[in-house]
Amino acid sequence: MPTAFALNCSLKASDDKEKSSTHKILADMLSALQAHGVKGETARAMDHHIKPGVLSDMGKGDDWPKLRKKILAADIFILGTPIWLGQPSSVAKRVMERMDAFLDETDDKGRMPAAGKVALVAIVGNEDGAHHCHAECYQALNDVGFTVPANAGVYWVGEAMGDVNYVDLPDTPDKVAKAIEMAAANAVHLAGLLAGSNYPGVSED
Repeated sequence: MPTAFALNCSLKASDDKEKSSTHKILADMLSALQAHGVKGETARAMDHHIKPGVLSDMGKGDDWPKLRKKILAADIFILGTPIWLGQPSSVAKRVMERMDAFLDETDDKGRMPAAGKVALVAIVGNEDGAHHCHAECYQALNDVGFTVPANAGVYWVGEAMGDVNYVDLPDTPDKVAKAIEMAAANAVHLAGLLAGSNYPGVSED
């Protein structure tokens, strides 16, 4: 059974009294993946102490190694982030910075730890910037070895400076629901192909 791991990079921890729209869109994506037989789980980055740095383990008190393990154990990784000032959250950027370590963690074929893993990115916000955030995140995730499926851009943006969030909507907008379904279907298809035949890499001889 294929697996997925979603990391919520909201600025809110789980015990925050305010609900997380990022959590809601990730739940919607995991539900869509479940329809394809994918078993998924989610974690909130702010519930963990992720030290700044570009190593896979920054020493005592660093919670990144256990999150890294979950990311790499899954066939599909979903990064969820809100938009702040037109950018992915600072939490999402820290997560991607920690993956910079993958560049030096190659096997004997030059493949990074994320080779053969599929990445999706879910974005929510009350301002423009979804496409920009996707571009930043997918570029970084591809750089460290993840594969991005077709039609993987899942997002919802409300009225600029509005006070209605994704989590407040009574129903998922039809176009967003269709985008989630397409991203899920394509991600599962791609993950299956890669599981059966991973990238060959390049011999270092």
